[in-house]
Amino acid sequence: MSKYLLEVGCEELPYKFIPSAISQLQTSFEKFLGENKVNFEDVKVYATPRRLAVIISGLEKFGKDEEKIIKGPVKRVAYDENGNLTKAGEGFCRKNGISPEDLYIEDDYIHAKIIVKGQSIIELLQKNIPSIITKLQGSHFMRWSDNDEKFSRPIRWIVSILDSEEVKIKIIDKESSNVSRGHRFSEQNIVLSNPDEYIEKLRKAHVIVNQEERRQLIIDRAKEEASKLGATPYYTDDLLEEVTFITEYPVPATCEFNPDYLRLPEELVVTVMAVHQRYFALYKDGKLINKFITMTNYLGNEFENIKAGNVRVIKARLDDAVFFFNEDTKKPLADYVEDIKGITFQKGMGTMYDKAQRLVKLSKMMIGDNPSVERTAILAKADLATKLVFEFTELQGFIGADYARVSKEDENVAEGIKEHYFPLNADGEIAKTLEGQIVGIADKIDNICAVFAEGKKPTGSSDPLGVRRAALGIIRTILANDLKIDLALLVNEALLLLPIAKQDGNIIDKIKGTADSVLSRATGMVTGEIYDFFIQRLIIFLSEKYPKNVLEACASGKNPLFDLTDYVKRVEAVAKLNSPALLESANRVLRILKEDSKTQVKRELFVVPAENMLLQQIETVDESLSYDEYLKKLEEINPSVEKFFNDVLVMDKDENVKENRLALLTRLKAKYNHIADFSKL
Repeated sequence: MSKYLLEVGCEELPYKFIPSAISQLQTSFEKFLGENKVNFEDVKVYATPRRLAVIISGLEKFGKDEEKIIKGPVKRVAYDENGNLTKAGEGFCRKNGISPEDLYIEDDYIHAKIIVKGQSIIELLQKNIPSIITKLQGSHFMRWSDNDEKFSRPIRWIVSILDSEEVKIKIIDKESSNVSRGHRFSEQNIVLSNPDEYIEKLRKAHVIVNQEERRQLIIDRAKEEASKLGATPYYTDDLLEEVTFITEYPVPATCEFNPDYLRLPEELVVTVMAVHQRYFALYKDGKLINKFITMTNYLGNEFENIKAGNVRVIKARLDDAVFFFNEDTKKPLADYVEDIKGITFQKGMGTMYDKAQRLVKLSKMMIGDNPSVERTAILAKADLATKLVFEFTELQGFIGADYARVSKEDENVAEGIKEHYFPLNADGEIAKTLEGQIVGIADKIDNICAVFAEGKKPTGSSDPLGVRRAALGIIRTILANDLKIDLALLVNEALLLLPIAKQDGNIIDKIKGTADSVLSRATGMVTGEIYDFFIQRLIIFLSEKYPKNVLEACASGKNPLFDLTDYVKRVEAVAKLNSPALLESANRVLRILKEDSKTQVKRELFVVPAENMLLQQIETVDESLSYDEYLKKLEEINPSVEKFFNDVLVMDKDENVKENRLALLTRLKAKYNHIADFSKL
């Protein structure tokens, strides 16, 4: 088995492109090898700001021979009336290197079985690698020199080695060799004799090529540097990813800024450091301090200029923040509510002021009159009109909360303004205050309904307004806090509150577009789409904990959106069910009942004792029982169900008797459906 190394060295790549390039290269190389029947053990992709590298282990030097059946012309064209090959038939043989004896007739066409010899891996690599690299996708690709081809950044060198042999390839205007380059401030011409040397030789040249190793090194060095101050570093996955892909050899440096800036809202200072400047904020004894760590891509001991430059930059950013903060707080947060009338929510969906009014109404629907929740709903979007949020949009909600405190609003209102955006991601923190929970659900429902009402529901990787995340946030908030909210009713109300978007075009098109929008909402078409979307997200969210068939059965029997906590209780009970006899009986009932009977059960039409016995047993199944007890009760009455089927022919010749028995089974089916659709179990 062989090992192959490809390294494409570039000018500094945009950090956002690198993770995508890693994924694309992994997929492309595995696909290329698979399509060419080349066995391999593993494909690893490494990346730094200046290089993309692929190492393939356990690689066979030849692809497998492939047996193929090829189809030729129709029989009457391939053979003449005497059974001899025509020129068309001979041409088919010549083209495919086969003799007339290899031909056979199938479905009136000539066919032949041929063996396609596997190509050498060297030929395959030389033929395919240039296109794999140039087909990488990303934004802001460029041309350089006289080249027509585009790539993310100019290619400066290429390494291509199979075991100890160079495999010559050319990508755009660069030919490969066995010479790599180290860190910009380290050794440059690194001669590689085989792929096994690559990682260690680059390490000696101050390049950590493995991005996972580099990421962990950043964490370790940040913690080590912070510990010198008795502090801990703050970082997020986004910050770590960015720093990982802008450094080849991360070296920490601690910088210090004026402690007066700590009077600003903490989230603001941390955001300036982490998001805008890629710094690691430092906390000591749980409090933010006026020091930070910058992860340099520098070799040497002279850090003074680096530190001074970073301090100058953060001072300028924080000075801007101080100015905006002072300007914004000259008036209370409530005064900004009027200003959001000039901020559009979504095209055709009114302004942010209109949205705030909808949040008030939806919140009231969930919890009734609650002055604190109503105040939160009114102020929730007010900070969007402030200068500070305009400059730091990612701080919406956080700035609103701080301005609410400055304006002497109730603490729960301030927290609710911040928390109504929670959770900020799939695993993010959930709102703790009732204000944050209720207004957050209203806000997310409004977003989801606005997207679906305009026919922009999520497809594939598209997620307008982050509605998938919004749905998950609603689900997590309700379940974590055991909230009793009828989401189905809430969706209906949210759709009715949305404005009808103004249509473009001539008057006829405008009228038709408006009518279509109204009709789709009134007929429940959009409502159904939103229900399905929510249920899908709910099942995906719970599928790690419960079997999918149980989740689907409980969702099918009764709309889970009426009460999510009730749905989870049903799922928990059904997931523990272990009664094949009960399932068989339930499914037998469901198979017989194509449609539910509309008639009432009449005892006087009972013919055999098993009918009356079953009715008495059905009446003992109390729907107020806990779901565990309810399932036990269904198991207890199951012998009566089995006896009914043993003693009774449901489809009796007497139409009245038959209908009465179907009515009896309809009542039994309702008992099953109270907890789940047993046909899905």
